[in-house]
Order: sequence, then structure tokens, then C-alpha cells
Amino acid sequence: MLRDALPQLTSIARAVGTELKGTIVSLDGVYDCHANRKAIFNAGAQHQRATRGRSKRVFDAAIFKERFRTIERVFAWEDKFRRVLIRFERISFLHYALKTLAYLMINLRHFCD
Repeated sequence: MLRDALPQLTSIARAVGTELKGTIVSLDGVYDCHANRKAIFNAGAQHQRATRGRSKRVFDAAIFKERFRTIERVFAWEDKFRRVLIRFERISFLHYALKTLAYLMINLRHFCD
């Protein structure tokens, strides 16, 4: 999915007036394959992943710390919405609509305090 989404992300970045060249793409190890690294390189960005004894690549511990702290916090907020957590809906469209509503409520709570 990353290789399909990267061209769309590049076009959105251009439309907003920014470039992906020189940016760091921080991904989990599950996305670490040759095809994904090549797509990131071709987009002009740098691939970053925590290494475990393998060759050292571009790695900034502060980026990973902030990213995982943010992601875990969002998952904790999402877990407060029981219907999204348990996934009662069988139709994906409805589930993603409820997820969008949950994120909207999370953001409204954050910005309206």
C-alpha cells in the first residue's frame, strides 16, 4: 500500500507547496523491504527504521520516541470508543465512518478545551 500511496502523497505535497525531498520517512520494521525503500528513495526522501544489529541507516531516536508516544496515545484515546474498539460493524465503510467520527470527537475535545 505504501508504494501506491507515495505518488498521491507527493502530488498532495506539491499542491500544498512543499516537497518530500530530504524528508525522513519513519516506518515500522514490517515495511522494511527493498521495494518500499526504493520507492522512498525515488521520491527523494530518506528511509528510517530502528535497526537490530543490521547495517546502520539514518536513525534519529528522538523521531521514533515522539512517533511511538503519539501513536500509543492516539490508540489509547481510540479505545475509549467501545463501538470502534470492538468493531460491531461488518461493513468496512461504516466502521471507518465511526472511526472518523471518533477522531473528530478526539480532536474537538483537544482543541475546544
